[in-house]
Amino acid sequence: MGGGLLQGYFRPAKRTVLAIVYALAASGCSSDQLLQANSVTVEPAQATGSAYAVGSTASQEPPFNPFRDDYASDYGRREVIAKPALDDVLKVGPLPEMALGRKDAPVTVVKYASLTCPHCRRFQMKVFPTFKREYIDTGKVRFVIREFPIGRSSGNATIALRCAPASKYFILYDKFLNQQTRWVSQEVRLDKIYAVAAQVGLSRSQFDACLKNQDLIQGLKWVKDRGRTLGIIGTPNFFIQNKLVKKVLGIEDLRALVDAELSARRTAVAN
Repeated sequence: MGGGLLQGYFRPAKRTVLAIVYALAASGCSSDQLLQANSVTVEPAQATGSAYAVGSTASQEPPFNPFRDDYASDYGRREVIAKPALDDVLKVGPLPEMALGRKDAPVTVVKYASLTCPHCRRFQMKVFPTFKREYIDTGKVRFVIREFPIGRSSGNATIALRCAPASKYFILYDKFLNQQTRWVSQEVRLDKIYAVAAQVGLSRSQFDACLKNQDLIQGLKWVKDRGRTLGIIGTPNFFIQNKLVKKVLGIEDLRALVDAELSARRTAVAN
């Protein structure tokens, strides 16, 4: 039904409600909220609960948005590095970096991802296989995944992702994204999340224990908070070396960005 016909059927208030419904549907992720039309799932400026909270509905510190400047004085401001150096981007916290490719690859690509993000799912299905074949498997790129969960469902799934053996990390990451429709909903469904994690051999007792593992949860919080400090606002956001790209990248985008970095490295070596 076209926009003109819709105006004939709905009063202004109803049209506003309809627009909100369409916006939520477009996000494709019940735990996330789109704040800008750049194909990135963006953190809500205000929210209750933590992405990692388990079994609690108490109000927590709202997610950080570097574009806002009106937080209460007791919030605690975070520094946002405007132009991070490569060393800033590559800084690692208490948890090991999850990466594919040669450690000494000439270019590093970092992807910040939320497991409930529909754009991350599309990237994984449609772009990543070609990118892996052309750049990671050939030794040109080291590819890093960093967790940036948006919403409680994504937070719980992220804990399960890190709870699995490191050798199964990327397998489970792929399963969570490809099977989003089985476990993502407005309500946190731990049984459904576990059903995905069980596919890589995680036991229910291990899963339940990890949801209470404060060292793991604090380590994941460090990854997300560090991302905010680097200017990450949603998912997927990427670093190509130390260049932040806040949009979904197709294979042609990645080729252009990575090839430019490879060319610059060759020129620097030649000189």
